[in-house]
Order: sequence, then structure tokens, then C-alpha cells
Amino acid sequence: MKLAMIGLGKMGANMVRRLRRGGIDVVGYDRDSAVVTGLAKESGMIAASSVDDAVAKLSGPRIVWLMLPSGDPTEHQIRALAPMLTKGDIVVDGGNSNYHDTQRRGVWLAEQGIGFMDSGTSGGVWGLENGYCLMVGANDAVAKVMKPILQALAPSAAHGWAHVGPVGAGHFTKMIHNGIEYGMMQSLAEGLELLKGKQEFSLDLAQVTELWRHSSVVRSWLLDLTAEALKGDQKLDKVAPFVPDSGEGRWTVIEAVDQGVAAPVLTLALQMRFNSQNEKGFGYRLLSTMRNAFGGHAIKHAGDKK
Repeated sequence: MKLAMIGLGKMGANMVRRLRRGGIDVVGYDRDSAVVTGLAKESGMIAASSVDDAVAKLSGPRIVWLMLPSGDPTEHQIRALAPMLTKGDIVVDGGNSNYHDTQRRGVWLAEQGIGFMDSGTSGGVWGLENGYCLMVGANDAVAKVMKPILQALAPSAAHGWAHVGPVGAGHFTKMIHNGIEYGMMQSLAEGLELLKGKQEFSLDLAQVTELWRHSSVVRSWLLDLTAEALKGDQKLDKVAPFVPDSGEGRWTVIEAVDQGVAAPVLTLALQMRFNSQNEKGFGYRLLSTMRNAFGGHAIKHAGDKK
């Protein structure tokens, strides 16, 4: 099989490498020509000088997989790509697009006879070695064509990928997946901060997290990664207390509101990320002022020692 990969960032490039290992021919394009040249030399990928060139180097049905930022970059690329394709060709969006956008794009491409698949893709930088978890949305015909490619990217031919529903279902499933991820990460962070704060026990967080990895109810890949990180540094003094949030975390909370489903853990985990991004801390400053106004509580001024 053969496909074009548009966008050769960390995820896109590693997906190309894994596909090549699986015997899939890949035509690759990225705005950074040096990345294209280097990856072609390393993996045997066929280099393309433009999106047009990448499409021209495919044979039908042509498959174009996009690994681009969500929003305008993906929207503009799909709009520009459609005129280059013909009936029976397939576009795959492997980025973290909003599922509402995905559904709309699927309808628009279907009107032109172009197949569409949304692939919620998890695995991060470890996907190359371990395989990717792929949650895909498409009609049955498109899913059947894409099956060998999905099997090559997944941990095995039988596990780690699934056709979960129609167009939009893949990105929706990945969105909820990321919301759950926020909650799990927040829970681990809070628990470990409590352990660290109990100074009288002088707990070794590397020892405790390594212990939990074996037969504990809370064992998980996130715990594995946390334990490995703490082996090298338990103070984390060089890490800024700033945690970005992806669009998917926000979209998950919005979905909970739309459905009228209580999701306090996922919502609070997102809010805690917002809190870490508040460099000015105005809300906390105002809370301190209020406490002083009604109760005469002392205000700690900037620069005061703890």
C-alpha cells in the first residue's frame, strides 16, 4: 500500500517510520524541506516538494493522511487538497480536531465523492516503538481500505486500533480519552504532592511510585512515566509550575455541559491547568484582600517569607 503523509512533526515523522517498518510505502511532505530530506534518507520515504507533488506521486485510490494542528491549518489544507483528488480517494485527519469540525468536513468531502476518516491518535513520542492507539471514525468502505495501514501503525494487527463509528466518532472518542487523561494526571500529581509534604516520613517518591507499578490498583502507563521521571529528579526545581491545556480538555468539559452530565473530576482537572497558567494571580490577590476586609486577616505581601 501507499499513502502520503502531510506534516512531519514529532508524531507525523514517527508514524512514517513505523509505516515504513511495516512495509507501507509513504510519500512525505512538510514545510521544512530539511525534515523531508532527512526522513527520506533515513526511512526510505519518498520525498515530496509540495502537497501537489505528494498527491501526484500516489496511485488510486489515493490516500492522504494529515498530521497538522487542529483548526485553521487542517481546515485550509483540506480545502486546498480536495480539488487535487477524485472520487474514491481518501483523506485522513490524524490530528486533534474538534469532532464537530470533523463531521462537517466529512459531509463536504462526501458530496465530492471523497472518502474521509478521522483518527484519534494516542501514543505520543513512544508510538514509534510501542505502536499507536488509533480510534477511527469512517464508513465501512473507507475503514476496509485503511485497515492494513491502521494495523501497521498499531501495537499489533489485532490490538490497539478500532473502527469505533462513523465520521466524527474517532475524534470524539479521543477527546473524551484526553479528558480522562487530565483527571488521572491531576490525581497522581495531588497524591504525590501530599506524600512529599509529609516531611516527618522522608518518603522517597521514586521508591513509592516504583512500588505502585507492581500489582497496585493504580498502576498505569502514566505511573510508569512518572516513576521513571522521579528516579532522576524528585525536587523538580528546574520545572516551571505551568501546565498548558489542549483544546480537547476544554471540548470534553463543554460536551459534559451540553449533555448535562456531571463531570467534576475532568472539569476541575482542566481548571487546575488554567490556574497554573495565571501568572498574575489576580484572583488569589483579590481573595486575600477580601479576607482582610471582612475578617482582618493578615495579607502576605510579595517578597514576604513563607
